[in-house]
Amino acid sequence: MTRLAPPDPVEERLADRLSARYGNGGPSTMVWVLRKLGKVDREVYRAVAELPTPWLDTPLRRVSGFANFSKPWFLVAAVLALFGGAKGRRAAVTGVAAIGVTSFVVNQPMKLAGERRRPQRTHLGVPEKRWVRMPSSASFPSGHSASAAAFGVAVGAALPQLKVPLRGAAAVVAFSRVYTGVHYPADVVAGASVGVVLGGLTAKVAARLAARRAVSS
Repeated sequence: MTRLAPPDPVEERLADRLSARYGNGGPSTMVWVLRKLGKVDREVYRAVAELPTPWLDTPLRRVSGFANFSKPWFLVAAVLALFGGAKGRRAAVTGVAAIGVTSFVVNQPMKLAGERRRPQRTHLGVPEKRWVRMPSSASFPSGHSASAAAFGVAVGAALPQLKVPLRGAAAVVAFSRVYTGVHYPADVVAGASVGVVLGGLTAKVAARLAARRAVSS
């Protein structure tokens, strides 16, 4: 029988902190919700680990590894810059800027504040054939998911024809991080959400700057 890993989802850690700080007079509903979310987080992680899809193991392991350091998005940006004309170059610069902003926000204040340990893949049943190298950084939120979403949203705002394929690719990367066992589902959901927001903000700033340059010229 597989032993359960100690409760570690960030939702439950927040619930513990609230309980310790406020005691019985604290926000009991919020504590209950957080504990429920933590339980769901582990259950979804286990459900993904138990998927009978060995044919996905190698492709998703490769996708997850290839997404390190945002390599797919930098390659797309390079192609756009080289062959996409002025509009492609603007989209490439905007996408790379979105990755930079998002990576800083996620990998500095958010990961440091979350301090969430990585999932224990052995305890939680992730087949070893799926494994990629386990990162040493905190688990919450997912930097891969955040950067992918930020790039997809930022470039998609400038080049709408790329919106669907880029967001689809970002979703595959995000799922691969849970499938290979290096992130809980909540990590990728939070990371993708941050990426969407910051990618959209970066695109708006870039559009305003381009409009100002057009007026001044």
